[in-house]
Amino acid sequence: MAARLTPPFRADHVGSLLRPPELLRARTDQAAGRIKTDELRAIEDEAIRSVVAMQAEVGLRSATDGEFRRASWHMDFIYRLGGISPADEQIKVRFHRENGDIEFTTAALRVRDRIRLEETIFADDFGHLRDLAAGTGATPKLTIPSPNMVHYRGGPASIDPAVYPDVEEFWSDLASAYAEQVRRLGELGCAYLQFDDTSLAYLNDPAQRAMVTERGDDAEHLHLRYIRQINGALAGRPDGMAITTHMCRGNFRSAWTAQGGYDFVAEALFSELNVDGFFLEYDDDRSGGFEPLRFIPKGKTVVLGLVTTKRGALESKDDLKRRIEAASRHVPIEQICLSPQCGFSSTVEGNALSHDEQKAKLRLIVETAEEVWG
Repeated sequence: MAARLTPPFRADHVGSLLRPPELLRARTDQAAGRIKTDELRAIEDEAIRSVVAMQAEVGLRSATDGEFRRASWHMDFIYRLGGISPADEQIKVRFHRENGDIEFTTAALRVRDRIRLEETIFADDFGHLRDLAAGTGATPKLTIPSPNMVHYRGGPASIDPAVYPDVEEFWSDLASAYAEQVRRLGELGCAYLQFDDTSLAYLNDPAQRAMVTERGDDAEHLHLRYIRQINGALAGRPDGMAITTHMCRGNFRSAWTAQGGYDFVAEALFSELNVDGFFLEYDDDRSGGFEPLRFIPKGKTVVLGLVTTKRGALESKDDLKRRIEAASRHVPIEQICLSPQCGFSSTVEGNALSHDEQKAKLRLIVETAEEVWG
């Protein structure tokens, strides 16, 4: 089978990687005033240099900066959109794991003014990654939160009605800001962009749909609005830019939030969302079956997240191959790729596995992909 020369690649990964101890210490020291911001930046630069080299060493054809400059996968981006700022109240999200639930607490967001793009967000971060990746031959991949995350995080209550008496103007401004961000990233040489999104996975969970209904949204049709929103953000995307989306059920310190297969959103999502590839979580029973993949159209790629980032135990190659074969009963194998189910460190805290275990999982993905697709 011919090798894939454009993203997503047969062996790929979602984006975030475990922060090294020296970077975590530097963040603590900078927050406490013991080192300056420039010193932290230099330590980040070196950590990113090392992690880009690691990705090349294990054989990956894409490279990210591990999201090393961020505290979380989404809010570092969202708060830099014009018109949006942290709210006074806190949001508590309950995450589940085998040995008990934990809570993630973060500031809510508030849409206080018209949404706009005031800067090319992560421009310097991407430029640094681009230059490092050039030395390895890997394609630099940038991850940003989907525009849906601006709405799903707080719902209608987060939007000031005095700013947006007509909510359609909110959606329009949000799409325009994202479209301009995508255009500018193309000018910087970004050829691989990923929209990370929990909303489209969460809406498969009846408990999440009940929450959405309670806050005043139309839970039965919100995924259709969200699909249109991403499409609006990508309407003028540059030629040659590959776009993927990762649909996550929650990933914080090896815990999760939502459950259920992709059945509720699958037909509309896979047939209507204008992306090149779908990174999907399939690492455990709560992820559901492969049947929804029958809606993947020709020309689109599904990246099966069969290798978990939530624990260090290494998966069996034979088990991975069997699951790839099972998925190929619903979508042709030439449209399938392999990855971890999520990032290794969606927030700065990271998941409960070691750096060596992370590296072994990435190498396993590369080796398995080579044996399956050549």
